[in-house]
Amino acid sequence: MAHLTVDLGGSPGVDCRGFCKYCYFKGLKKEDEPEPFGCKYCLPFTKGCEYCTDGVREKYERFKDLRDVADDILANLQLMDGELEKITISGGGDPSCYPEFKDLMEILGSMEVPIHIGYTSGKGFDDPEIADFMVENGLSEISFTVFSSNPKLREEYMGDKTPEVSLEVFKRLCKKIDVYAASLVIPGVNDAEVLEDMCRYLEECGVKGLILMRFANRTDQGLILKNAPIIKGQRVHTVREFAELVASLNSRYSFKINGTPLGDPEIGSPFAIMDEPDLLEKLPKVEKDATIITGSIAARPIQAILDACGNKTWVYGTKKEIACLITIDDLKEVDLSRVGEVVIIPGRAFVHEKEAAEVLSSDGVERTVIRGPDMLTADAETSMGMDKNGVLQMEMDGFSDLIRLINMYGKQRC
Repeated sequence: MAHLTVDLGGSPGVDCRGFCKYCYFKGLKKEDEPEPFGCKYCLPFTKGCEYCTDGVREKYERFKDLRDVADDILANLQLMDGELEKITISGGGDPSCYPEFKDLMEILGSMEVPIHIGYTSGKGFDDPEIADFMVENGLSEISFTVFSSNPKLREEYMGDKTPEVSLEVFKRLCKKIDVYAASLVIPGVNDAEVLEDMCRYLEECGVKGLILMRFANRTDQGLILKNAPIIKGQRVHTVREFAELVASLNSRYSFKINGTPLGDPEIGSPFAIMDEPDLLEKLPKVEKDATIITGSIAARPIQAILDACGNKTWVYGTKKEIACLITIDDLKEVDLSRVGEVVIIPGRAFVHEKEAAEVLSSDGVERTVIRGPDMLTADAETSMGMDKNGVLQMEMDGFSDLIRLINMYGKQRC
């Protein structure tokens, strides 16, 4: 299956008709020279690459000219093997705000392949007829940020100048293609009855699914770009509160509702394998010792799964909630008295292995740092389009890879 990604470029806050009030890229000083975090894409002895320096900040140029986008499409098609089966439109800006959006859709529509828009706020849609136009040109799936079905709230918090039109486009699309809604949830703003109203509206429209995102306002919740808080004084749901909110909504509406960071109530992820003893039995046995560093949310379930496989070592949860957003600052706070000689860090953590080894060996004990698997489970965005068997297979693969790393690099038990 050949899959073409069409990158429009664009920059947050600029190519989306302005920042939403809650946007995670607000507060970034673009004139400052960013320091690289370090990541899995960096060279072994060089901290810094495009991804962990500019990519994570979505520090891109403005929208690409349509001619350049078309040239990229042609070049990528020439490199493909097999028949093209899917096209995804993405970018640092919002596709609905792309100046030559209709021309782009006509070009892609001529290929007669299903088109997916990976994200849009809908703020760029000023005419309801654009919905029919997109469908006529091959749009088959879209992820659409709603935030609220109340136009006034969309206008206030999203900066949407034509909120009624955006919602009408959303409603028309729901009747013809697969539409996944998304909404970041801010306590006291669009939760409680406002959220219930939106869910009733989505059900009436015929949405395929809804991903709810917990608003983050602190560094430990995932704001790593030195721009916290996003909204001063704003309360945030605890992880438990948010998980219970998602589960409650999912039980009462006809469409699937997931939440991030937790969870997928229908499938039981993240870490659905915890409730599958037969699958836990099939995982490799842990034969050596290593310390696993992860986020605070994942630490306990990872420990439980490894314990079921014979593990007697420590899974260390940092203050950072999300494992893939761990940075070197989080490692500097690790209590080294609780860390063994071999340390496995999350595969997608924003850390350079060489620097991590230096920080984790600062007490005089030389420690080996190994980068673990990219994913041990499916997040809400991933599992939304998966069934339970697919998620369980992902977890089996991830934990099998993790255990192999432990057995390969860990210390032999006494």
